[in-house]
Amino acid sequence: MTEIEIGRGKRGRRAYSFDDIAVVPSRRTRDPEEVSVSWQIDAYHFDLPVMGAPMDSVISPDTAIALGRLGGLPVLDLEGLWTRYEDAAPLLDEIAGLEASEATPRMQQIYAEPVKPELITQRLQELRRAGVTVAGALTPARTQQLWKTVVDAGVDLFVIRGTTVSAEHVSGQAEPLNLKRFIYELDVPVIVGGAGSYTAALHLMRTGAAGVLVGFGGGAAHTTRTTLGIHTPMATAVADVAAARRDYLDESGGRYVHVIADGGVGTSGDIVKALACGADAVMLGAALARATDAPGRGFHWGPEAHHPQLPRGERIRIGRQATLEEVLLGPSRNADGTTNIIGALRRAMATTGYSDVKEFQRVEVVVARYGDR
Repeated sequence: MTEIEIGRGKRGRRAYSFDDIAVVPSRRTRDPEEVSVSWQIDAYHFDLPVMGAPMDSVISPDTAIALGRLGGLPVLDLEGLWTRYEDAAPLLDEIAGLEASEATPRMQQIYAEPVKPELITQRLQELRRAGVTVAGALTPARTQQLWKTVVDAGVDLFVIRGTTVSAEHVSGQAEPLNLKRFIYELDVPVIVGGAGSYTAALHLMRTGAAGVLVGFGGGAAHTTRTTLGIHTPMATAVADVAAARRDYLDESGGRYVHVIADGGVGTSGDIVKALACGADAVMLGAALARATDAPGRGFHWGPEAHHPQLPRGERIRIGRQATLEEVLLGPSRNADGTTNIIGALRRAMATTGYSDVKEFQRVEVVVARYGDR
């Protein structure tokens, strides 16, 4: 692959975001009603290729149940407000009412409350009783401490999600999480990430993960590029990890690992491009936080926004567009790609002639930066 000379001592590969690419129609078209957007990971089938991001502004127990009943896969943040407090609603109201200058320090205080294992059990059992697929997320740092509580509570899918997760974490301070041994010994499928490169994703696949998250997550509310100088242009990252999936499929003798785009997927067009680059599903944060019934009350933030030592995100105002059902399934009353996102996906697949997501991953893609004519 061609590299660009940044200076005499450094070269770099050109990478593309979703805004830099577009899909191209083929010779065939279909009726949108004949397109399938369903997705299956392990034994769990979903009508929509959508995971709800484990962020307090996106998923509460109530919205998890609602998203599950609409056909998506909600993931509850097991280190969030709902596992720190018996009733998180007053705190969500407070966060939504904070002035911008007050938001980070006050959120650091609110999230200083310890996570309570008994609340993890209680929340997951609420989802179980509602009859939806039960998925919960922990960071790598908390996984060793809390995994047994999560599994004993009856989780169906276990998500290990961090800004960047590697299969080889080196630490002189404490024994790091051995992902390969952990996943091997666990009785439930594990989805792990984020990964931003071919090599990192391939190593995660070799740990036995059922799915790999691509990207940092929380793209709309992240300041990681500003604070750490780290950035993952998502079109290139998804395509690289899809290539790792293909090579691992050969290496493992047929074991398929799902690729999930996590970050930078804010509109229906971004979802279309993520699947076109090779993703099997997308993890949505800001797109779902815009719902009128989302717990963020028109605001959006991730765990990086209240990190006790080095915040790498912020609480942002994104407004409220429509109900969760209208955001996903319509009807849409605007043309900005924020409502009826599944209807838009169906139409894009139909317009390019593909009948399901696996087929659509083969669609032609061109480099066409937003605004190019």
